[in-house]
Amino acid sequence: MLAHPDPPSPRAWWKSAVIYQIYPTSFFDSNGDGIGDLNGIRTKLDYLKDLGADVLWLSPIYRSPLADMGYDISDYRDIDPRYGTLEDWDNLLRAVHQRGMKLMMDLVANHTSDEHEWFLQSKSGKDNPKRDWYIWRPGKQVDGQRLPPNNWKSVFQGSAWDYDESTKEYYLHLYVSKQPDLNWDNPDVRDAIWDVMRFWIKRGCDGFRMDVINIISKTEGLPDAPVVDGSQYYQPASMHFANGPRVHEYIKQMHAEVLSKYDLITVGETPFTHDATQLAAYVLPQNKELNMVFNFDLMDLDSPDYSPLVRKAWTLADFRDVIRRWQQFKRDEGFWNTVFIENHDHARSVSRFGNDSERWRAISAKMLCILEVTLTGTLYIYQGQELGLRNFPRSWGIEEYKDVATQNYYNLIKVQRQNAEGKEDVDMSDLLDHFQQKARDHARTPMQWNSSPNGGFTTGEPWMRVNDDYSNWNAAEQLRDPDSVYMFWKHAIKVRKQHDVLVYGNFEVKFPEHQQVFAYTRTLGDSEATVLMNFSVDEAQVDLIGLGDLEGSRLILANYEAGRADGGGSLTLKGYEGRVYMKQVLPPDHIQN
Repeated sequence: MLAHPDPPSPRAWWKSAVIYQIYPTSFFDSNGDGIGDLNGIRTKLDYLKDLGADVLWLSPIYRSPLADMGYDISDYRDIDPRYGTLEDWDNLLRAVHQRGMKLMMDLVANHTSDEHEWFLQSKSGKDNPKRDWYIWRPGKQVDGQRLPPNNWKSVFQGSAWDYDESTKEYYLHLYVSKQPDLNWDNPDVRDAIWDVMRFWIKRGCDGFRMDVINIISKTEGLPDAPVVDGSQYYQPASMHFANGPRVHEYIKQMHAEVLSKYDLITVGETPFTHDATQLAAYVLPQNKELNMVFNFDLMDLDSPDYSPLVRKAWTLADFRDVIRRWQQFKRDEGFWNTVFIENHDHARSVSRFGNDSERWRAISAKMLCILEVTLTGTLYIYQGQELGLRNFPRSWGIEEYKDVATQNYYNLIKVQRQNAEGKEDVDMSDLLDHFQQKARDHARTPMQWNSSPNGGFTTGEPWMRVNDDYSNWNAAEQLRDPDSVYMFWKHAIKVRKQHDVLVYGNFEVKFPEHQQVFAYTRTLGDSEATVLMNFSVDEAQVDLIGLGDLEGSRLILANYEAGRADGGGSLTLKGYEGRVYMKQVLPPDHIQN
């Protein structure tokens, strides 16, 4: 029986679009100050258009003291001078639209900077009209000691509360102390956020990625978190702020007030959440909230519960299971996936899930590309992923890590060890081993454009060191090499856009117990795609009988110059080999005739 020619939920431009995420600080510096900027992005638009990008997503470029790389916003309606001006943004938008692409902004609305005018007013006095725009509480006395209102731990270590001497109260900051949380229970706050969104939409913005949007509603009363780590007073508290009691009420209101009035792309970031049903509530069309959300099951696969900066071993069985669950999840009800394996908050995929050694780097990066372009959902590519950029080397010291999360965790563990061992000089090499594999910093090294100093990213001193391999692994080299990772991505994106079945088709795992090979089929109407990937350096055998009939299939995408190499009812895959076969399935009555 043929699969239905149409997917269960309607096709849409944002479903088949390819989104390219730009981390502006590290993309391209046009003025030699060592920091990427908007004019730099504008000079690279043809590169992005040629790759196949449809939508450019800019990580935050608003005014910011950069306590957390721009996710601490001091003015939502202006561009930080590091990146340029509003006029530069207008020029960028115009150039993006002229090339038939769209521009998506990053909306950070759970918190602001402590230098935002709203917060400056809020902290100026308890009687200020904006006092209730943030979450203020008196402390508590325990054994004569002043303590914060509860035991919540900041995501970036330490208490989630800071004390304000002038008003004798604490304010909540789930991230760093310079990122006070907005009080979304106040309707004036929500109205102010809707106004910010309208400001950018009217200026021409085509959509929003919404930072930590699932934590805007906190549990009433802000109760203590359960003690799970007896070594610390402050405890992880996401059960009291993630997917809170009024979060859907607020996002439905956002949809009614703003989103429903425009043809936008919307995607929510939803951390601290692995319950599929909870995530579905943000996405299912009848709920009228967001187009899609990022789920982090795959990104958390190689992390222990206590820290994303520590690596734990992962298995292909777990990897396959995560993808299977989400590819099949509530498809008939219209749930829509995000397809991504990199972003600004995670290390490079070829180093995590491929093999970044000289022999296997390009091959395994191409195999991961095959995975990404053959999955249902909106496809997201992070800058440099299309080049197969890898993590920087273990030889780099802690001083090269610029991320506040890395530095805070390093200092926390260092103090713990110093106290435990009773000496200043403690061994931290094991933590640096983990950082080399997992730190967010690896995604934030400057783009490697060519072999000139600093990879052509800047003519000045770069804000962060460029990875050491830029002289031979860069965009210019890859644009000249028809066998490069970039050229493979460009071709693979074309293949995806030519075959609806890869975007919208049904998904079925083959060989669910195979130790090396991840295989699946995609079906839509009379089209059937078969995807095979060997996640190891060793050759792998695949039983053709278990695949069904490949007869009449065309090999439409492969990362080796290879024919079918079938023999004796089996197929041999080389190390990190990936293949995509496509065929048209004929209806039974056609076959009989």
